[in-house]
Amino acid sequence: MSRYHELKFRAVTTFQRRVVNPVARRLPSQTLLETTGRKSGQPRRTPVGGRRVDDAFWLVSEYGVKSQYVRNIQADPQVRVRLKGTWYPGTAHLLPDDDARARLRALPRYNSTAVQALGTDLLTVRVDLAPA
Repeated sequence: MSRYHELKFRAVTTFQRRVVNPVARRLPSQTLLETTGRKSGQPRRTPVGGRRVDDAFWLVSEYGVKSQYVRNIQADPQVRVRLKGTWYPGTAHLLPDDDARARLRALPRYNSTAVQALGTDLLTVRVDLAPA
């Protein structure tokens, strides 16, 4: 990763972790991805943007395997997704061969624009949802 991308990564993730995420987690309409911390074993809730298509929830990670929630998925793919206030259990799959930029075009525009603008290593994630 170039020095520019590393500085961008640090600035954006610090702002998200300290400002955006604490506020967004409290919004009842915000979609959340709950993973299990790979070291702590505690639930970790991350605001995400994406779209449910049938029995799957699709999202794109801005920083690929550098994202903490992606690392947690690698350690334990069993997750939960909160959609419109309802929690759904599921199994997350990392899809490095998927065209993440094309995938973003099928996801909500606002979040997709931010992910493309801020992201440096896009990675598609599919969560196969079980019934609520």
